[in-house]
Amino acid sequence: MSGDDAPAQQQNSEETKQDNKPSEEPKAESKPESPPVSSTEAAATPAATEKVPEEEQFTYRSLVLSGYGGYDKVKLQVKKGKPALKAGEVMVRVKACGLNFADLLARQGLYDRLPSPPVTPGMECSGEIEAVGEEVTDRKVGDKVLVLNRCGLWQEVAVVPATHTFLIPEGMTFEEAAALPVNYITAYMMLFDFGNLRPNQSILIHSAAGGVGIAATQLCQTVKDVTVFGTASASKHETISQGGVTHCIDYRTRDYVEEVRKISPKGLDIVLDPLGGSDTHKAYNLLKPMGKLITYGAANMLAGQKKNLLAVAKTWYHQFSIHTLSLIQNNKSVCGFHLGYLDGEVEVIQQAMTTILDLYKQGKIKPRIDSTYHLEQVGDAMRRMQERNNIGKVILITEPMPEEEKKEEPKKEEKKEDKKKEDKKKDDKKKDDSKKEDKKEEKKKEEPKKEEKNEEKNEEKKEEKKEEPKKEEK
Repeated sequence: MSGDDAPAQQQNSEETKQDNKPSEEPKAESKPESPPVSSTEAAATPAATEKVPEEEQFTYRSLVLSGYGGYDKVKLQVKKGKPALKAGEVMVRVKACGLNFADLLARQGLYDRLPSPPVTPGMECSGEIEAVGEEVTDRKVGDKVLVLNRCGLWQEVAVVPATHTFLIPEGMTFEEAAALPVNYITAYMMLFDFGNLRPNQSILIHSAAGGVGIAATQLCQTVKDVTVFGTASASKHETISQGGVTHCIDYRTRDYVEEVRKISPKGLDIVLDPLGGSDTHKAYNLLKPMGKLITYGAANMLAGQKKNLLAVAKTWYHQFSIHTLSLIQNNKSVCGFHLGYLDGEVEVIQQAMTTILDLYKQGKIKPRIDSTYHLEQVGDAMRRMQERNNIGKVILITEPMPEEEKKEEPKKEEKKEDKKKEDKKKDDKKKDDSKKEDKKEEKKKEEPKKEEKNEEKNEEKKEEKKEEPKKEEK
């Protein structure tokens, strides 16, 4: 018996004695029932309000470019609220994302296809479809897909048009899928749509150990007897040679133009130029008649963590330009490629991607994964690529970093700082030693001069002594 029912029953018994009207008992009993009903309704109201924000409680982690500058400008944030799906769109639970050179340029404000900060970068990813919008008929929840988009893919959940997704073939990992779209579409369209690559031709691939470089080298292997010249630092030569590069050139110690001319005096059929500036001039001059220069970047503008105005100005100052009459007389062609500006050409991209996926199924191409980093380690991932330490693709994975690794991160950072300090000390010591050596060399060079001067003085004294008797005689 509840406390609310007791007084009501006492009141009912009194009314029965006085009026002898049992018919009023139900009325009397109905009165105490109303408070529990109202209290239940009151209790139900907050429960209903609790159910409403379920959609709002949806959270996911996202990398956000907060402003232009160094590696620290890309921050990991938590976004709230489930993204809304429009007609023709799908929601993808992202597993892996690709890091591209354009992302490094974007961080410094040198890539115009990325909207202004704050913005989530990322042009490619892979994952599973979690929700499907209206009018989507060829995708379903649970499909494993790779995605190509203008930006916004460096996060745990991404909403994209269904036409920007491609089904992942059997046997392909999420990391491989995330490494495929940007690099392989770029390489494929340059080689075959612009370059018209054919058997027995020759090609120069700059940054042959990078994502596009390895993709282009693999695609060259699908055509008979193609001679591939590839530039990369010496430590990467063995890997790119095994991958199909015929002639490896260390651009840090050798003049690649001279090296190419030694082997192929007439020049090359195709040059892929991601560098820009003065290197584009060199590329054009390396072409043989009917040769094709395909320029697709300006990597020379990137120097250091933050925007280097001198490097940018130098690249623009040496920008390649040519008169059409010169092209006619030299029988050469110049093409420009920018995947970011083809985002509206859905059919063109789909055709290229379909062919690339078929080549993967046939075992003719396979993305090379250099390294994987958690979203929390995006700065390290960017540093690895910017310092040219990667051979193949650098991948970001959305799986949260284990707590043990998080604890180890500060120690790693300390070790890195200590190493930097040690390297700096070594460099300073080398500089000091070289200065000391220079001073020693200068002293050595000065020694003969001093000796010569002393000899001259001695000769003068001897002559003076010889002159003394003559003066005495006079």
